[in-house]
Amino acid sequence: MKPSRLYIILTVAIFLLLAVVFLFFPRSTYSELEKRELAKFPEFSTDKLKGARYTSEVSQWFSDTEPYRDVFMAFSMSVRDKLRYSFGSDEETISFHATDSGSDAPAPGTDPADIAEYENHVNANENAKIASAGIMIVGKEPTARALNAFGGEANGGGDFVKVVSQYSRELPGVKVYAMVIPLSSEFYTPDKAKSRTKPQLPFIKNVYSRLTDGAKGVNAYTALADHVEEDIYLRTDHHWAPLGAYYAAQEFARTAGVPFKDLKSYDRKVVHGYVGSMYGYSKDIAIKNSPEDFVYYVPKGLNSQTTYCDYIVNADYQVTGERAPAEGNFFYHYKDGSGGAYCTFMGGDQRLTHVKTGSSTGRRLLIIKDSYGNPVPSFLFYSFDDIYVVDFRYFSRNMKKFVADNRVTDLLFALNIFNAYAPSSAAKMKKFLTQNDGTYAAPTPAKKSEDSAERPTAVEPDQPATPSKDQPATPSKEPSASPEPTPNETPKEAADLER
Repeated sequence: MKPSRLYIILTVAIFLLLAVVFLFFPRSTYSELEKRELAKFPEFSTDKLKGARYTSEVSQWFSDTEPYRDVFMAFSMSVRDKLRYSFGSDEETISFHATDSGSDAPAPGTDPADIAEYENHVNANENAKIASAGIMIVGKEPTARALNAFGGEANGGGDFVKVVSQYSRELPGVKVYAMVIPLSSEFYTPDKAKSRTKPQLPFIKNVYSRLTDGAKGVNAYTALADHVEEDIYLRTDHHWAPLGAYYAAQEFARTAGVPFKDLKSYDRKVVHGYVGSMYGYSKDIAIKNSPEDFVYYVPKGLNSQTTYCDYIVNADYQVTGERAPAEGNFFYHYKDGSGGAYCTFMGGDQRLTHVKTGSSTGRRLLIIKDSYGNPVPSFLFYSFDDIYVVDFRYFSRNMKKFVADNRVTDLLFALNIFNAYAPSSAAKMKKFLTQNDGTYAAPTPAKKSEDSAERPTAVEPDQPATPSKDQPATPSKEPSASPEPTPNETPKEAADLER
């Protein structure tokens, strides 16, 4: 047989095979790589048909739910990765495969001058490559690390400063603290890639120096910098690791003057083979091939009790109601290999949490946080009698009343640097001081069944893309970093939980 004829036969056979797969094999419904539900087949209506919207939605469904979607995407990334390396020496170059107001008075007890500059002594000479969304990939599999670039200016965060100071002013008798959590790129960006991200310490220092009315900054920066050779940040996820939260919580306890116990008082738990959100964000095969251990710590010897009020959230991440309080677990253990392991703490973000710790210190803590703050409460069970946890994206009560009703003595803002920078984040937290209890978004007309309409169906992301000049640090509307399980229902990771 002639080579040309053999080539034609093979080509036709491959196309026929792909056609059979795409037309007759089961459609994908969820992308583990992208951490999102895929498009659903649209409901028919004459209005949609007249406007050609129906056929467009069918086309979108067909392309979004291709069989073995993640397999094909992973194969494509692998091929692209091999091609990229063939164009130059990875040992010599950085390669690319995608586009790229308040008072000046320092807060009492906080001296930003005490926060020292960090000098990279871990991987300063490593090479980096730039992946999708401006994410840097440092090192090679099986220990590659993904880093988020920061594009904010040192003098940003004025709205956050004002809100923290306002809370301290308007909540008499409550000690107010701000913890701005740096990204891993601050500590692990190689010197060769420094131009791709801006330093975060100047911003953090500037925020702390402008706090007023007794609000204090928590020097998590130095606490983390002193332990960068340990696993304080996740390599494959945009969050820090629980160990990083431990050192930050230790510094907070020192600042607040409350007891704090070391890791000997905790049981160490491990989820092996964890690959987090940065695989989907970067679309870099090296991250998929660099799984890590997700290690968390459970306090011993305490008879703690956790109660949740779950929010009902619409597709626009707006709270439309709350469920009745219910007891649950603070820690959710995931099976090895699960990509949802960061939801270990409280099962996610879309809930108001109260932990009666079993300690007796006379202090009661409220934490206003984003998902970076999720591991922090677990290290403060020995420090406070009660811990209340509020995600700044979903709180629907009046903050002054909530603080008074629960006799809160200490209030901690625990936010990653992007959310401390973003004016929109500060605006949400400011609104808490004046909104009424039960401030819900107007419900949108639902086309779902009664059961599906009642459960949380959307998780507002806090994973930022590369900041632009116009909005240097506002989180993007990308898919959630990981599905958020609740005691009643866990999206795609239900089978991965070991209760």
